[in-house]
Amino acid sequence: MEKMLVGCFLLILGQILLLPAEAREWPPSRSISRGRHARTHPQTALLESSCENKRADVVFIIDSSRSVNTHDYAKVKEFIVDILQFLDIGPDVTRVGLLQYGSTVKNEFSLKTFKRKSEVEHAVKRMRHLSTGTMTGLAIQYALNIAFSEAEGARPLRENVPRVIMIVTDGRPQDSVAEVAAKARDTGILIFAIGVGQVDFNTLKTIGSEPHEDHVFLVANFSQIESLTSVFQNKLCIQDLCAAEDHGCEQLCVNLLGSFVCQCYSGYTLAEDGKRCVAVDYCTSENHGCEHECVNTDSSYFCRCPKGFALNPDKKTCTKIDYCTSPDHGCQHECVNTDDSYSCRCLKGFTLNPDQKTCRRINYCALNKPGCEHECVNTEEGYYCRCHRGYTLDPNGKTCSRVDHCAEQDHGCAQLCLNTGDSFVCQCLEGFLINEDLKTCSRVDYCLLSDHGCEYSCVNTDRSFACQCPEEHVLRSDGKTCAKLDSCALGNHGCEHSCVSSGGSFVCQCFEGYILREDRKTCRRKDTCQAVDHGCEHICVNSDESYICKCLEGFRLAEDGKHCRRKDVCKSTHHGCEHICVNRGSSYICKCSKGFILAEDGRRCKRCTEGPVDLVFVIDGSKSLGEENFEIVKQFVTGIIDSLAISPKAARVGLLQYSTQVRTEFTLRNFSSAKDMKKAVAHMKYMGKGSMTGLALKHMFERSFTQVEGARPLSARVPRVVIVLTDGRAQDDVSEWASKAQAKGVTMYAVGVGKAIEEELQEIASEPTEEHLFYAEDFSTMGEISDKLRKGICEALEDSGGRQDSPAGELPKRARQPTVQHRYLFEENNLARSTQKLFHPTKSSGSPLAEKHNQCKCENLIIRNDTENGSPGKSPEIQMKIQNATCICTSLYQGLQ
Repeated sequence: MEKMLVGCFLLILGQILLLPAEAREWPPSRSISRGRHARTHPQTALLESSCENKRADVVFIIDSSRSVNTHDYAKVKEFIVDILQFLDIGPDVTRVGLLQYGSTVKNEFSLKTFKRKSEVEHAVKRMRHLSTGTMTGLAIQYALNIAFSEAEGARPLRENVPRVIMIVTDGRPQDSVAEVAAKARDTGILIFAIGVGQVDFNTLKTIGSEPHEDHVFLVANFSQIESLTSVFQNKLCIQDLCAAEDHGCEQLCVNLLGSFVCQCYSGYTLAEDGKRCVAVDYCTSENHGCEHECVNTDSSYFCRCPKGFALNPDKKTCTKIDYCTSPDHGCQHECVNTDDSYSCRCLKGFTLNPDQKTCRRINYCALNKPGCEHECVNTEEGYYCRCHRGYTLDPNGKTCSRVDHCAEQDHGCAQLCLNTGDSFVCQCLEGFLINEDLKTCSRVDYCLLSDHGCEYSCVNTDRSFACQCPEEHVLRSDGKTCAKLDSCALGNHGCEHSCVSSGGSFVCQCFEGYILREDRKTCRRKDTCQAVDHGCEHICVNSDESYICKCLEGFRLAEDGKHCRRKDVCKSTHHGCEHICVNRGSSYICKCSKGFILAEDGRRCKRCTEGPVDLVFVIDGSKSLGEENFEIVKQFVTGIIDSLAISPKAARVGLLQYSTQVRTEFTLRNFSSAKDMKKAVAHMKYMGKGSMTGLALKHMFERSFTQVEGARPLSARVPRVVIVLTDGRAQDDVSEWASKAQAKGVTMYAVGVGKAIEEELQEIASEPTEEHLFYAEDFSTMGEISDKLRKGICEALEDSGGRQDSPAGELPKRARQPTVQHRYLFEENNLARSTQKLFHPTKSSGSPLAEKHNQCKCENLIIRNDTENGSPGKSPEIQMKIQNATCICTSLYQGLQ
């Protein structure tokens, strides 16, 4: 193993790792010397060499998966600290960042975080082990998109500062690394891949830069990783001749020990001058063997056939395509090959349908219109006329004549002969039945054939039968039995209601609810209300032999059927509700329409968000969402906008969409009306890639609430609100930027759908999370979340009064709206006091209610009527028979005076 390491060191010592991100202006070519025999021992180099004044942006990517144990994780941190010893760390020299990854990527510190070596060492030593999966490709993607961005401290590409990734891993990646690593290398990032233990060396080579012997390393265990320290010191500290001299390379310059070499991008080859790059024409430079046509690609070529031919498995020769052999041609009858396709053909007597595949029989009858009276029948090559059953074709071959079987032969029918399709049948007249000979008829004896049920005798009629009774009897209503004629039926009995025969005479009877008068013939109605203690509170009404209780106008009958309650308080009084009045027992409450809330007086209504607010949506546009669900999300956003009063002085709204990157759909300053804003939401395009929620929160925190993008200054104390909607796990850390936003006074609402992670939603949502976190199983139930979220924001903003009452900008807790109840003198304990005010008026207290009191209004004057003492009426002409209470108005009040 030591011999192998020494050999690796001799190979990699000659080429430095720093590769600029953009092509530079290059000097004339020079001889290349790698100086491999002049190397000192690695440990001696560690002591003698340093990276003083060396400009570079270096990012460590550390495998923090569960396969790395605690002891090995400590060795990795020691290795990083050893590397830091010879780096000249500072804003103007070497900048250092570090990522560690498992199932997700954690940014420990970026290139701009620390300015001193001691700070970097301290941050490395306090790193915590993640112990999750091995998403190596995701970590490289993060470094490419974020770690080496100017926002995270990377210097601009025009400054030609080398960019370096040093990745340490101990296992096989759980995702794809080849494509993203190649993309990173193509942007000018030099990648060192260090594998420890049972790592696939081919995987390391797909990650590391070329030549692999200088950039890909494999050690048996973490204890041996320290042996690479001196190797990396030599590589990091050698002078960058590509940056220092006019190298003249057209595309790429690669440093070697004491010299440099020009290189070209994929698909290009170095020209003879060693500096220019020429596109590779593989079709002319190789014996491609293509039978017809050779086509160049970026790094190779492929053969192509002309129209109507297909490439053979050898990928070089071509064969004429027999399209008809394919089972997919779809021809119903015959398939015929053409030069570059095929056509369908039909058999004799058929023609091709518009779909050019199926066939239909030629309808000669429709084409020639032969004039057949009944039917035209197609044949293979023509047609003929045919008649319906019971008809025969005339000599002209077109018209038809009915066959009269009854006239052509001696049918023998006694009454009627009826032609059928090819013969005849005999029938009988009404009231007759056909006999067994199917020719003669006999009259129907209905009395004999049916169970007539007549008590005395049955008589046949033309179509049925009838029952008859003997003399001095009459047929009862059932039409079957007989009754002897009685006195009620024979004489003028004079009964007003009904007559009942009794022996040889009769008696009069009255209908229910009536009784006979003294003349024993006429009837009068019973007065049940007067005869019994009915207990009705207002009015008793006779009903047949009983009674029912009824209430005065404006009242309704209670469930006991006796007492009365006011029917509709909202209609019977001037309630003063601006929008909606709702009855509640003997009182009422005021309510408001959707989008409004009750004002402090309990009657008026106002919009819930008439005060100012700066609101930003952060919407997940990842591929797990899907186009269909993205449309539901847009409807969700539109619903929230509809509940706000959009204007520059009231609610301002912005929207970010994110996947792998972040896109500002519109800022807080873009729209001043809800109509334009909803139109922008409707035209929003779905991104459909990764899910970098943390990157989106960072964008929101750093840009969305700036005055440049339309946010009002903190001094204006306008509430700042963010609604984050996601449907899955983020591919980066969300807690850092969510915490920063909350600390700056931004109220964070987290809305999760489907596979959204609860822990991430809790990190995003403001406290208390039960008021700021919403979750739905799927997108079909987002309407419920929309209603709850609108209500929560509406109530919170209403409570804030349109301003921020604390430096942190937190919205105050929801205040309970007052409920106004309007009661009247319906309760029994108020009756006595009402009576006392009527007969013993007191001086007004001066309150508006006392001044407006009208003694003649029924709802204000209720007198208790004690049934034991009789009615209180002192005016006989005005006395209502109401047992429990009486409403007395003007005329009664005057009578009582």
